Amino acid sequence: MRLEKVTPENYEAALGLSVRPDQADLVAPVVKSLAEAYVFPEYAWPRLIYDGDRLVGFLMAFLDIPWDPDKDPDDRRSGLWRLSIAADAQGNGYGRFAVGAVADEIRSRGGTRMYVTWEPRDGGPEPFYLKLGFRLTGEQSGGQTVGLLELS
Repeated sequence: MRLEKVTPENYEAALGLSVRPDQADLVAPVVKSLAEAYVFPEYAWPRLIYDGDRLVGFLMAFLDIPWDPDKDPDDRRSGLWRLSIAADAQGNGYGRFAVGAVADEIRSRGGTRMYVTWEPRDGGPEPFYLKLGFRLTGEQSGGQTVGLLELS
């Protein structure tokens, strides 16, 4: 497994990536993520997930973004912004690989914490993130649950 930058050669394949129909309301389409990466290039870190030559997923991290500058301008956070694993590729460790890759990138930049948000509903990704060691912070962001993973 490996991560690749989104390029002119692979972006159309990225746009065709889709999760299971019952998950479509849990994560924005890749096209929205790429638009956000364009608008916020100083924070966004979009990557494609490959297994050999097969595209199996998309992730986008946020790196050192001000969390709420009105409350604490020094509160800067990094974490997983989006994660989409192709419907036919789920259950093969690609999500776990993606979370680990983002954690490695945050560590390489001197970070010690990784954040993620998720939709709090049945069938959502909360069990996945908790199994990976994220803990609930008690915070909400846009109606989503905020999780934190301490990186060592």
